Amino acid sequence: MTRETIKRDKPWIFRTYAGHSTATASNALYRKNLAKGQTGLSVAFDLPTQTGYDSDHVLARGEVGKVGVPICHLGDMRALFDEIPLASMNTSMTINATAAWLMALYIAVADEQGAPRTSLQGTIQNDIIKEYLSRGTYVFPPKPSLRLIKDVAIFTTSELPKWNPMNICSYHLQEAGATPVQELAFALATAIAVLDTVKASGEVDQEKFGEVVGRISFFVNAGLRFVTEICKMRAFVDLWDELTRERYGVTDPKQRLFRYGVQVNSLGLTEPQPENNVARILIEMLAVTLSKKARARAVQLPAWNEALGLPRPWDQQWSLRMQQILAYETDLLEYGDIFDGSAAIDRKVEELKREAKEELRRIEEMGGAVAAVESGYMKQQLVESNTARLEAIERGEHTVVGVNRFTESEPSPLTGGVEAIMTVSEEAEHDQIARLKAWRAARDDKAVAAALAALKRAAQSGANIMPPSIECAKAGVTTGEWGWTLREAFGEYRAPTGVGRAMRNDVEGLDDLRADVDRVSKKLGRRMTFLVGKPGLDGHSNGAEQIAVRARDAGMQVVYEGIRLTPEEIVEAARKEKAHVIGLSILSGSHLPLVKDVVGRIKEAGLDVPVVAGGIIPPEDAAELEKVGVAAVYTPKDFELNRIMGDLVRIVEAKNGQTNA
Repeated sequence: MTRETIKRDKPWIFRTYAGHSTATASNALYRKNLAKGQTGLSVAFDLPTQTGYDSDHVLARGEVGKVGVPICHLGDMRALFDEIPLASMNTSMTINATAAWLMALYIAVADEQGAPRTSLQGTIQNDIIKEYLSRGTYVFPPKPSLRLIKDVAIFTTSELPKWNPMNICSYHLQEAGATPVQELAFALATAIAVLDTVKASGEVDQEKFGEVVGRISFFVNAGLRFVTEICKMRAFVDLWDELTRERYGVTDPKQRLFRYGVQVNSLGLTEPQPENNVARILIEMLAVTLSKKARARAVQLPAWNEALGLPRPWDQQWSLRMQQILAYETDLLEYGDIFDGSAAIDRKVEELKREAKEELRRIEEMGGAVAAVESGYMKQQLVESNTARLEAIERGEHTVVGVNRFTESEPSPLTGGVEAIMTVSEEAEHDQIARLKAWRAARDDKAVAAALAALKRAAQSGANIMPPSIECAKAGVTTGEWGWTLREAFGEYRAPTGVGRAMRNDVEGLDDLRADVDRVSKKLGRRMTFLVGKPGLDGHSNGAEQIAVRARDAGMQVVYEGIRLTPEEIVEAARKEKAHVIGLSILSGSHLPLVKDVVGRIKEAGLDVPVVAGGIIPPEDAAELEKVGVAAVYTPKDFELNRIMGDLVRIVEAKNGQTNA
């Protein structure tokens, strides 16, 4: 039998996570990637879209089109999928707080294309619980957020039977520092919260409930601890089968299948020697493809240079080719599960399952995932795990090649200057706002008002949110109007930060740093005060949290109020708290306008407070920030937090001299 005649398993869906600038530019990128052999779309939305704001809202300044595509209305969604037949496409949309709205826009475009709703295939992330814990694009409180997830699940199960209404997303939990056990337990606790909400609604019978369970999917992460990640995925398969059978009485084995997509770890991508990331990405992909029993249904890989900035189409092509080579050039898909019968694998799987069940029991005793979010338990656990991870890297206990070992390097021919990454022009934001204003001017205002009134009635009455949302989409309602209507109905929410006020006593290597903080505080006449701020809509708070925790443990008075603050709020907090130094954390690429805005407002307020900035900031942008007065700029290569703390002490001491503040 020749290799060509051997029966091979069907490959997973090949995706790249993409979207930027405008809907038209993103559409061109999608069609180009599909032509290269990508078999599904994975849409990245910008932060205003993710948090329910239009592109011309004050909080959207500098964020439009930066980390994804801006979608303000049906016209944008039309442009995004122009010449892409939705009836035959498999589309994943990474959207959470506004998931029901983007789903409504997608359905409206499909209706316009004449695509039967029963033919639509894809996934909407729609996991708000992990947003409270890791990524920060939540809007509404937990209870109404769960209601929205429930509404989407019930609606799609009935009208879009091939659609996955929720990706329970442990990916971002690992990015926030979750251990494999936490990733398993927190994701399953989220699933329980959602399925219990669906069950308690009384809106579906047991047969229909089994269909809801069968359409729930997961979106996971795979790190470099290769064997552990394989075992984690096999543990997920077993635990999900057990949970759905024993807790929910699902008898159909197909409805109990653990179905997941994956993006491999971005947290471990390094700015120094970024070419090493190619090997990391490939090894991580193997963790979710080698075991047939626990193989991903869809894979999207980051690009090698994402720690530097927005990847170019060529960079994304490189990641796509990795998948294609594994699927088509190797013999992987010709065999059954190559790990069945391995004593080492079975032992690790059982260990992970046992520990995950114990963690699940603790969460259940607290009242479930929502209670564990509201109490701050889950967030605190992630902050502590991430702290331990970073401290191990700093101490050299965990090797990161090119970062804390083997740092000698030849110059890379792949990097150098702004052409090494893709940048989003300021004109893209101006053009998007102009199109938004034209859309508002051309629509039927009476139809918009009627649709929004019906949406609000549904939100307040408990009716399913999807039908009025689809009508809003077709009437010309904007993302900001949909978001504001539900803000009025449900209110807004600020999740716990997970950063406590009390210093830890078990931190090694901080004695000298604490002595310096005490010495400078004595000169200042009060405790050195460090304000950590996250301006704009960027909700990736992991870095800010770790900086705040280390500053606290070093003896500083730390002011950290969480994500999504305006520049005005940050400057007012600095005045009120009498901050000696301000640290701004921005990972969305909007660092130039937002940091400049904060610095300008500090000067206008007559404050003399130094500012430092951190994020994925190219060298040329760092130089520009330093020109406007930023005292220091830190990027992912600056992993030694104690050194950053020492810099802060020196900056404050130099600014204040021998005078009291």
